[in-house]
Amino acid sequence: MIFVGIDWSEEFHEVELQAGSGRVLKRLKLRADLAGLTRLQEVITDAAEEPSQVVVAIEASHGLLVNALVASGYRVYDINPLTAARARQGESPAGSKSDAGDAHLLANLVRTKRQDLRPLAGDSEQAQAVHIRARSHVRAIRHQRRLRNQLRSSLAKFFPGALPLLGDEPEELRDALAVLTLAANPVQARRLSLNKLRASLARHGRQRNLDAKAAQIQEQLRQPQPELSSAKVLSAHSDEVRYLVRSLVQVRSEVALLEEQLAQDFEEHPDAKIILSLPGLGVVLGARVLGESGDDPTCYANAKARKNYAGNAPITRRSGKWEARNRRVARNRWLADATFLWARSALSASPGARRYYDQLRARNKTDNVALRALANRLVGILHGCLRTRYIYDESIAWPGVLEHAA
Repeated sequence: MIFVGIDWSEEFHEVELQAGSGRVLKRLKLRADLAGLTRLQEVITDAAEEPSQVVVAIEASHGLLVNALVASGYRVYDINPLTAARARQGESPAGSKSDAGDAHLLANLVRTKRQDLRPLAGDSEQAQAVHIRARSHVRAIRHQRRLRNQLRSSLAKFFPGALPLLGDEPEELRDALAVLTLAANPVQARRLSLNKLRASLARHGRQRNLDAKAAQIQEQLRQPQPELSSAKVLSAHSDEVRYLVRSLVQVRSEVALLEEQLAQDFEEHPDAKIILSLPGLGVVLGARVLGESGDDPTCYANAKARKNYAGNAPITRRSGKWEARNRRVARNRWLADATFLWARSALSASPGARRYYDQLRARNKTDNVALRALANRLVGILHGCLRTRYIYDESIAWPGVLEHAA
């Protein structure tokens, strides 16, 4: 067996090859380009007779380098940076660190403790595509939220009458952009006619109650409010609002496109029907759960392993008579966020989930703790459905909870 540790970066990769005894066979520094990848393959081929004899440790789960290693038939282990950091503390209590030292550390880890490490999941191309699209969608949503907060902050400085338009719902943001496209300051807002408001609302996608909404907004904008006395300062603020409005309109369009592409890839996946059968999971949230969990059937040994990866299962600390249960910090934060939202959504879609949550709240658990526990339970149910290939059944998923409720 040959054990390879790779400390990667955008410009150079530090690599160390070890034999099964721990003897260092080769150390090299390679450029992060095609020539460097070719050289790495040559060195590994010279040291090992078969690709199955090569075990690689790297602190990455995706990218061109990882794809090349997997395609070569090597067993690749994606090492959690926290795991590597703690191992580094054990090897160097003084805290010394170097790229070559990290490559040595990774090779040692995969040689001595690979039975405790998680191999890189062999997800299908469909699942990988859903993973990429789901993360792009989340990033776009977060960017939209940042722009909205910037717009709200800007309006608060000179146009407080427009702040009530910026509610939390997507429809409220849509209507606010329809108004601010026409009027970026209080002076322009007071002059807006009902016809212009109605036309702009329709152009931005509103279909119902156009006349009533236009009248409500016009009345709201014509209410007395504090205004700036300097026309030059007012002009500067107005230009900032126009920029933010244009950016938000563009981002909203991109979010809609990303959501359409995400839905198409997700619905083509063979697990989509099972995932969508679970309460609280729609296309977007279901795609996020699939993309972050992956679809490799060998990745999770049991439901507990899937729960641990999702990050909602608590960790237990014991020492003598002392014991404490804490929230899990080392986790896939993207998946943890998706399952937390899933638990919140399931409260209104599943009587069993609602009853389970209410039982936890009755035991003085906080809302967040109860939702994490519910998310943990739902992830276990999902694991069972995927393993057996059965559609979700409320009576099977919550037998004890529903019987207690009856």
